[in-house]
Amino acid sequence: MMQAVLFDLDGVITDTAKYHYQAWKNLGETLGITIDEQFNEQLKGISRMDSLIRILEYGGQSIDQWTQDQLDALAEKKNNDYRQLIQKITPEELLPGIHELLMDLQVKGIKIALASASKNGPFILKRLKIDAFFDTVVDPSKLKKGKPDPEIFLTAAAQLGADPKACVGIEDSVAGIESICAAGMFAVGVGVPEQVGANFRVASTTELTVEAIRTHFNAK
Repeated sequence: MMQAVLFDLDGVITDTAKYHYQAWKNLGETLGITIDEQFNEQLKGISRMDSLIRILEYGGQSIDQWTQDQLDALAEKKNNDYRQLIQKITPEELLPGIHELLMDLQVKGIKIALASASKNGPFILKRLKIDAFFDTVVDPSKLKKGKPDPEIFLTAAAQLGADPKACVGIEDSVAGIESICAAGMFAVGVGVPEQVGANFRVASTTELTVEAIRTHFNAK
């Protein structure tokens, strides 16, 4: 029996990837590093610090030349820029079908969690006016490992009091799908290639309905 659905944020609930990209691009330029949208795909689904390290390595800069305090300051600079960019997010920026999915899950008594690497998750849920649907939100700052490690999804299940095998995770990134599968959960991939290994793949969020998810979950 499907007990809970655990959501990623970017690319599943709303598309904040464009804001992340702009903030990382701005930071990169201050460091003499130019990133493009193709490189930005590597940053989806991973933590802020891991993203920063990848950017520095991409720019040929040794991590050893930076102290942890300096790295923290760079990450915070990016986050401040990002928070300025997302100040104007509105419910209209919810991806198609998500509001209806959340309402249906709630009506059917299926628990809902946010399992996102974004530390701004609660703020964005409030801006989108959907925070009341969520039974729990994982705080990524308290985790030891980021995706593709399963810790974030296992933590979400534990906070809900749900059996991981009875949970569904929805992701749009390779790291996210790997995280769900490693947690022993049913993986739903939005716009991911077949080889990623999602149990159920959809081209867009318009295909995400409780009936479709439950049908594939029960079949497995």
